[in-house]
Amino acid sequence: MDLDSGTVKLTDLATCGGCAAKYSAARLEELLKGFVPADAENLLVGLAPADDAAVYRLDDERALIFTLDFFPPVVDDPGDYGAIAATNALNDVFAMGGTPLLALSIAAFPEELPVEVLAAVFAAADAQVRAAGGLLAGGHTIRDEEPKYGLAVVGTVHPDGIWPKNGARPGDALFVTKPLGTGLIMSGRKRGLTGTQPLERAVSWMRMLNSAAADVLRPFEPNAVTDVTGFGLFGHAHEVAERSGVRIVIEADRVPAIDGALDLARKGVRTSGDPRNRDFASRHVTVDSRVSSASDALGYDPQTAGGLLVSLPVDKTLPLETAFRSQRVFLRRIGHVVSGTGVAVA
Repeated sequence: MDLDSGTVKLTDLATCGGCAAKYSAARLEELLKGFVPADAENLLVGLAPADDAAVYRLDDERALIFTLDFFPPVVDDPGDYGAIAATNALNDVFAMGGTPLLALSIAAFPEELPVEVLAAVFAAADAQVRAAGGLLAGGHTIRDEEPKYGLAVVGTVHPDGIWPKNGARPGDALFVTKPLGTGLIMSGRKRGLTGTQPLERAVSWMRMLNSAAADVLRPFEPNAVTDVTGFGLFGHAHEVAERSGVRIVIEADRVPAIDGALDLARKGVRTSGDPRNRDFASRHVTVDSRVSSASDALGYDPQTAGGLLVSLPVDKTLPLETAFRSQRVFLRRIGHVVSGTGVAVA
């Protein structure tokens, strides 16, 4: 392998990048079906049911959030790659209602990759951890032909302040805190179907921590929260609906898209994660015939470092929107929660 720091394109070294590289959710369900979760009084969140991170109670005032996330390169710039991978891992802590405390790097890189490329990945990740209020304190690195990077993160939360996936209630309003389409744009860029502006917009959203959104949201005590990542909006909405015992209704024309994403979907661009997400969620998702194929593709598009999916009582909608607007943090209402099962897209 001949890798030069001036010419190396990280995405050329990966078969699939970002959260599109996630293991099939359907196969993961099958894999974990016979797994007996730990039975411990202080394990507040584990695998029964699984959530965005594990949570362990230390005492009446403190609980630890623990998560890890890593993936192959989704972009070529090593600084962007490190920042995006770090953001994706840190956002799991914010999705649980907590704040990051400590992080460790998980790294696998070709030995021939220039040291300055790795240094840029690590430096960007360190800066992102600090911006989230935590410390990057070490990690583990191995040799691998396909680059992979991410973090194991420990955070803290009050035991009564955890945001679960399984708390959505009929009558709730449904929101997202970032537009969708990162997978579509990355795939379109790789196929030469989009210019630099959509790529720059997607990278900017992927680098954005969910910390500001979580800070604004926290006083409103949401019923259910998760982050929209590799399983796509429809896949993560299905998880919330199934675990909460409710039906989620998504209004397709309200779902925000990064500029350029829907144009690529109309051209037939899809990621390798799209069929896996459909295999996982489509039997639980009813899409109205009037919904365009592009909007349908956006809902199944695997997101990398996506925003929060929030369910909270409808009477909190106006003050929530006012608070987000005053802090200049993105928020879009995309639907509501009713009695029943599954996800309806209208």
